Amino acid sequence: MLTTRQSAIVVGSGLAGLSAASELVSHGVSVHLLERSAKPGGNSIKASSGINGAPTKYQPGPPFSDSSFYDDTVKSAGLVFAEAGMEEKKGRKALIGKLTNESAAAIEWLVGKGVNLSVVAQLGGHSFPRTHRGAGKTPPGFAIISTLLKSLKESELFQLETKCLVTKILKSGSFVEGVHYACADGETKEIKGSVIFATGGFAGDAHGMLAQYRPDLAGLPSTNDARPSSQSLLTEMGAKLLDMEEVQVHPTSFVDPKDDLNPVKFLAAELLRGEGGILIHERKRFVNEMDNRKVVTDAITNLPAADAIPKQWNVQLVLDKGVYKNASSHIDFYILKGLMRKTTLSELGSEATKTIQLYSLAAVGDETDGFGRKYFGHWELKPEEVKGDSVVYVGRVTPAVHFTMGGVVINERSEVLDGDGREIGGLWAAGEVAGGVHGGNRLGGSSLLECVVFGRIAGNEVARHLDGQ
Repeated sequence: MLTTRQSAIVVGSGLAGLSAASELVSHGVSVHLLERSAKPGGNSIKASSGINGAPTKYQPGPPFSDSSFYDDTVKSAGLVFAEAGMEEKKGRKALIGKLTNESAAAIEWLVGKGVNLSVVAQLGGHSFPRTHRGAGKTPPGFAIISTLLKSLKESELFQLETKCLVTKILKSGSFVEGVHYACADGETKEIKGSVIFATGGFAGDAHGMLAQYRPDLAGLPSTNDARPSSQSLLTEMGAKLLDMEEVQVHPTSFVDPKDDLNPVKFLAAELLRGEGGILIHERKRFVNEMDNRKVVTDAITNLPAADAIPKQWNVQLVLDKGVYKNASSHIDFYILKGLMRKTTLSELGSEATKTIQLYSLAAVGDETDGFGRKYFGHWELKPEEVKGDSVVYVGRVTPAVHFTMGGVVINERSEVLDGDGREIGGLWAAGEVAGGVHGGNRLGGSSLLECVVFGRIAGNEVARHLDGQ
């Protein structure tokens, strides 16, 4: 039987917060979780492509042969990593090392909790298939969040309050000792304990931090609902910020034909391209769809925009039956929402048919792809089968503000650091609220992974702190 010790406070109920809470409860620590929204889950619950892990038994090829995850992540981080000073680069290496080296354990931890992660896809910027999702129809984000939340709610050590906004971090001397928060019913409270912040990024703070650090992104749609950021609460405690200008614009969010000018978009999962989908503009391809998100986004935004407010482009995402078979749960949902449609190549025109013909030749290995694409997922439409009545699935997509790589500086133990690189006692952070993990670009599938790895670390470190170790 677990012995209950001091309580810990977790702020934010996305995957980072739930991972931290799960580890705390496993150590017999009472957890008070605060969530400002009406329902728990954060943006994590909407994640649709999966979670990275390597090497795992679920990956294709020789068992446990994927050894390039760290290198792929460093490459994705780009100049932000390459041009960092010695001490800063040391910190970045430690975080990327922790992210990638703990990724296989993160997958096994979730599987041990009852989450199915047996299907693996290769996403853009990855040199190997390593993005895990379940074999059923439930999206990976929802599957993971619902599993962890169900387990936590079964514990007497876990308490969840929703519609409660943390307004201040409490500090005694140099040590954080709790938080002050206000709830929707008007009641204000204070609770004491070690604090883990897992409140997410600032991509939805369009008129606050996003406008401050990236005013050039004004006018772009977003996959995030509007809400203020929470980094300022941490900087008031002396936390240092890093990479705040590094904001990921996801290349593919759906333009809903029923509400095309709505500035809040629904994400078109990256796995659609990973499973073989292509992007066309004016009936022609224009980019290697398997390049990283920044490269694909830049290729789209270099095209003429179709709408000014919000600023968006007219790009078509095109899938064949092979892609559909391997991502049917996603595609059926998008069709139900009116974001994609099943049609034939004749609707796209003869020029698009020629484009598909060239792509199909590359997919079967008869030609080298003109854009350098080498991985074609499960595209199955053969060159000789490309004709007007060939079935395809089509949806209009456009870039949208999606994720913020910047945030408070943490170390490999998830401790929040001040401007001098010292730990702020009693304060940890995990997930998108922290910076330094992804650099200039986040690989698809690494957001959920970051939440699990650093959320678990934060939970374990708080438990160790409470033990006086």
